[in-house]
Amino acid sequence: MKSRKPSIPYIIWMAVFTMIPMVMVAITAFTDKNGNFSLEAFNKAFFYGEVFVRSLWIALISTAICLVIAYPLAYKLTKMKSSTQNLINMLLMIPMWMNFLLRIYAWVMILQTNGPLDTFLSFFGIHGTYLGNSGAVILGMVYEYLPFMILPIYTVMSKIDNGLIEAAQDLGSNGFHVFSKVVLPLSIPGVISGITLVFVPSASTFLVAQYLGGTNDIMIGDIIDKVFWTDQSTGSAISLILMIFILVFLVLMNFFGDEEAIA
Repeated sequence: MKSRKPSIPYIIWMAVFTMIPMVMVAITAFTDKNGNFSLEAFNKAFFYGEVFVRSLWIALISTAICLVIAYPLAYKLTKMKSSTQNLINMLLMIPMWMNFLLRIYAWVMILQTNGPLDTFLSFFGIHGTYLGNSGAVILGMVYEYLPFMILPIYTVMSKIDNGLIEAAQDLGSNGFHVFSKVVLPLSIPGVISGITLVFVPSASTFLVAQYLGGTNDIMIGDIIDKVFWTDQSTGSAISLILMIFILVFLVLMNFFGDEEAIA
């Protein structure tokens, strides 16, 4: 029988840094400033319903764009030489070593009026506002989270047995059928992992909309950051509602993953 002792540190870690904070958030959400049970915080939280919807919608769009970009890139990456694969993987990781806020500032400088993008496009007679809108927010989020979509898809695709592809080709399948009947189904676990890794932080992110978006592009993460300093109960209630949305999403992703595994 295997010893369970190695799992104890993980249990302690989960308890201290995950479960206890979640319980504290829940308790704070259901109590008022005097420590009495109250649902007032949730009444205030639902005032931000529009922001919830906007945040989830932008997160979905960002996740979809990341998937559309990442899937062919990951597929192409698996066809390259090992040395090239290692180099590109390193290039994907380098931006993640930089501070999150510095990366956002870089996009502010690129998108601002008279910035590099505006100056370049003006040579072609194209003028517009590239900062302070939903498009800039989505662009920033795609930039931030694209590696989290590429890497799991690439990892799964790189483990697909070439013998399966060769067998399909020997049976007369063309490139499209090989991809749709072999590569695509076997890569679904990586797609599900990528969607989860992108959507969850996208739905709860903050600062991106503050710096790249306008007044109508504020997201729920920014609301939590702002409200929590003045009203911890309401901030905790908003966090709890967002947590429930994310848990439902994770359950759905896990369900689809199990269905795919059974298939």
